Amino acid sequence: MADLSCIHLFFLCCLFLKFIPQGNASMFHTAFCDNKEGNYTANSTYNTNLNTLLSSLSSHTEINYGFYNFSYGQNPDKVNAIGLCRGDVEPHECRSCLNDSRVTIKQFCPNQKKALLWLNTSKCMLRYSPRSIFGIMEIEPSQSLMNINNVTEPDKFSQALANLMRNLKGVAASGDSRRKYATDNVTASSFQTIYGMAECTPDLSEKDCNDCLDGAISKIPTCCQDKIGGRVLRPSCNIRFESASFYENTPILNPDVPPPSPAVAIPPSINSTSPKESSNTIRIVIAIVVPTVVVVPLICLCIYSRRSKARKSSLVKQHEDDDEIEIAQSLQFNFDTIRVATEDFSDSNKLGQGGFGAVYRGRLSDGQMIAVKRLSRESSQGDTEFKNEVLLVAKLQHRNLVRLLGFCLEGKERLLIYEYVPNKSLDYFIFDPTKKAQLNWEMRYKIITGVARGLLYLHEDSHLRIIHRDLKASNILLNEEMNPKIADFGMARLVLMDQTQANTNRIVGTYGYMAPEYAMHGQFSMKSDVFSFGVLVLEIISGHKNSGIRHGENVEDLLSFAWRNWREGTAVKIVDPSLNNNSRNEMLRCIHIGLLCVQENLADRPTMTTIMLMLNSYSLSLPIPSKPAFYVSSRTGSISATQSWGYSSGESRSRELTIKSAQEAENEFTDPYPR
Repeated sequence: MADLSCIHLFFLCCLFLKFIPQGNASMFHTAFCDNKEGNYTANSTYNTNLNTLLSSLSSHTEINYGFYNFSYGQNPDKVNAIGLCRGDVEPHECRSCLNDSRVTIKQFCPNQKKALLWLNTSKCMLRYSPRSIFGIMEIEPSQSLMNINNVTEPDKFSQALANLMRNLKGVAASGDSRRKYATDNVTASSFQTIYGMAECTPDLSEKDCNDCLDGAISKIPTCCQDKIGGRVLRPSCNIRFESASFYENTPILNPDVPPPSPAVAIPPSINSTSPKESSNTIRIVIAIVVPTVVVVPLICLCIYSRRSKARKSSLVKQHEDDDEIEIAQSLQFNFDTIRVATEDFSDSNKLGQGGFGAVYRGRLSDGQMIAVKRLSRESSQGDTEFKNEVLLVAKLQHRNLVRLLGFCLEGKERLLIYEYVPNKSLDYFIFDPTKKAQLNWEMRYKIITGVARGLLYLHEDSHLRIIHRDLKASNILLNEEMNPKIADFGMARLVLMDQTQANTNRIVGTYGYMAPEYAMHGQFSMKSDVFSFGVLVLEIISGHKNSGIRHGENVEDLLSFAWRNWREGTAVKIVDPSLNNNSRNEMLRCIHIGLLCVQENLADRPTMTTIMLMLNSYSLSLPIPSKPAFYVSSRTGSISATQSWGYSSGESRSRELTIKSAQEAENEFTDPYPR
């Protein structure tokens, strides 16, 4: 858990807090201080931007719906903040609560760049981060609290509560961009009424709000079963139920009025009336001069403001370009240096061949070992992919990623220089009947968790948001201690921090590892990588390629094999027979996680953050997986190494589809640095 992040949880109430609707309960706060995004110092630009932003929240008196989302500053010191008040809180009370929150949150989290606070545990929530948090559903960190008193008729209470929360979820999710909040009550029995509340940050889509509340409601049986009250608090949503009313009437918002834009100051009007004895000439002069004096400066101010913004935008762009040039210069190798290091790219130093080109081992003059990817001139991965590789990987530093040392551009030669990882790739071991015996369960579990950490870094923790799009066993390299390192970002597509999904007109990947929405529609997201991770996990546990498991003349693909045995209660058959039985429960849990990752509906797949929690916390209950997406449920014989698929529908004819078949992937078995 320590590797996931150093999240310090401060809450001034115990987990079994007896809720009191009013009075003493108002003094309890729940705060999370997250060190993953780094820390700041008192004199830093980030601290100045944070103080400026938080102190200005309560000044936005035009906001009367209890939701504040603002940013301040420039990257890397930009601060993004969200303030949310419960839907029944009056505007003045909301601003007061947020004002108190900005003081309290810095007491709990004095130097963390990312923090979250529920003041009074439910009245208002304040959170900030250097990473964009707007419109993104986040379910962690979360906190569950319960009332210690038991219900008198558990079955009736549970049924009534389930119906109530389901209705509240639908009403809250259907709210607009100002408020997603719902309250109601239901009679559980002749003696008991249940009061419930559900709320999302209104920047979420209806679907994301539904999903967030679904997850929160699903926590009720584990946190608050048969209790007369409970709360589940998440960054993007929260729910509460009690046996006594805890909320006020909800202020009504005008349905025809959208969220107001920032107020624009309007100059005061000028009273130009003159005494009766004033002449017509004076009236005319005043009528002409006064508007001129007011309007001309405003026009000049607008022109100056536009030019100033244009200059500032130009300077920012130039600064960004200068940074990229500086990075490029610091990483650039001389071609002759690399040619000498690889002994003129001799065949004896050749490690493998892939779509990217040949890969060579080299030794620099100081003795450092390197791996060099030499971009083939006929490669479909041209300048765009090469620049993408350089600019992305140079900014990524993580122990579970292959580190980029530099690059070389000379004439038509384009090279990438990586750290040398001596133990080749995972597929070299895991699919070899003899070599896989070297990987006991402890090693395999270390590889699974290491790959998960690397993906989590790519998806959430790096300055960029990277989707790999070709995660597979041959792209997992192993160092001296058999620690995994994710390789090959040649197809990685940079997605802005406030994006989670994108479309592509060029689909490139490996058959068997690709999520159905990506292979069929070109839609890729972090959940596409999650699917590939699930396939990889099942391969590591079973020791079988996803291309299939042979039963006589029949070949059953790995996902079908795993799902069939899971449904039949014989999941132990999925486990590689070469592994001992000492950690069987851990193996079965990993199979469960793998099946959750390969579900057909991408919304059902967990995020890498959730996956890390599943791997590190055995107290976290796992949902039941649904049927996985099958590429092929069963087949006879082998697949042609030249097999490919193309779109034929009218709207998709221009879409390029390049997918390596399972047999092609097998042919790359000895390539430790594919493409």
